[in-house]
Amino acid sequence: MKIKVLFVCMGNICRSPAAQGMFEHLLAEQGLEHIIEVDSAGTHAYHVGEVPDARMQAAAARRGLDLSGQRARRVASEDFALYHYILAMDHSNLAELQERMPDEGTPPVLFMSYAGAVGMDEVPDPYYGGETGFERVLDLVEEAANGLLQSIRRQHSI
Repeated sequence: MKIKVLFVCMGNICRSPAAQGMFEHLLAEQGLEHIIEVDSAGTHAYHVGEVPDARMQAAAARRGLDLSGQRARRVASEDFALYHYILAMDHSNLAELQERMPDEGTPPVLFMSYAGAVGMDEVPDPYYGGETGFERVLDLVEEAANGLLQSIRRQHSI
């Protein structure tokens, strides 16, 4: 059985696709893509079916990450039963997920809780900012993704 990880932001075009791409990259580097499955989604349906934001794709590409195959989708109620880890990018999306969570299923947590001593508990939304915001998101996502993978490896003895 695969371990399933879901990254969630608001529209699923910036932060959660970046987290998905970064985590998939780490899994490929460590030969774990056959053990851990990754997806991303948004709490809102603003961009369903769209590719990630062009600015995020460009920033990710500079780090060797290809996000072009991803398509935005909205979190579905069945996701809470399908995924072992549901990771929200900020408090607002965490609250939205907690509100939608069925009586049983995986409780969502903040993605940055895996980032160690970064001193931030949210991945800021870069959508309305400049290019540096996308680079900052990738820095934070990389830190949290590494921590998450270490935690999964310990928890599942892989």
